[in-house]
Amino acid sequence: MSDPVVFESSTPRFGLPMLYAGQAQKEVFVNEAHALTDALLFCAIEGEAAAPPASPMAGSSWLVAAAPSGVWLGQAGKIASFQSGNWLFTAPKAGMRVLNRVSGQDMRFVGSWQTPAKPATPSGGAVVDSEVRTALGQLILALESAGIFAHS
Repeated sequence: MSDPVVFESSTPRFGLPMLYAGQAQKEVFVNEAHALTDALLFCAIEGEAAAPPASPMAGSSWLVAAAPSGVWLGQAGKIASFQSGNWLFTAPKAGMRVLNRVSGQDMRFVGSWQTPAKPATPSGGAVVDSEVRTALGQLILALESAGIFAHS
């Protein structure tokens, strides 16, 4: 029989609290882990802001912009999730994806938050090929619908 796995006090990627033997008030740790999981699983943000909204809805999340203020001070670049009347902050990890509800675009964290730029629609030129322009236009629309490019 192999030795049992010994866990740290929190998970390595997102710092979800772990239970340990003899721990008092286990429900606090379990509830915090569930709240963070709820915020991060298929994460969608309401947008990016430097200050918290005046009346956030329970379960809403925001990307904290540069130079944050108020209770978001010192949390730039993190995901701020409003749960049970409190803000929970999560530092992004490589590969994390969020849906920006404002733009309808997926964002990905690779050292910083990345969103692909939408290419310009083809125009001009000496030779006009309407079939190629139509195909490229449809491709751009499909990438917009998939959340890869922001909607115009």
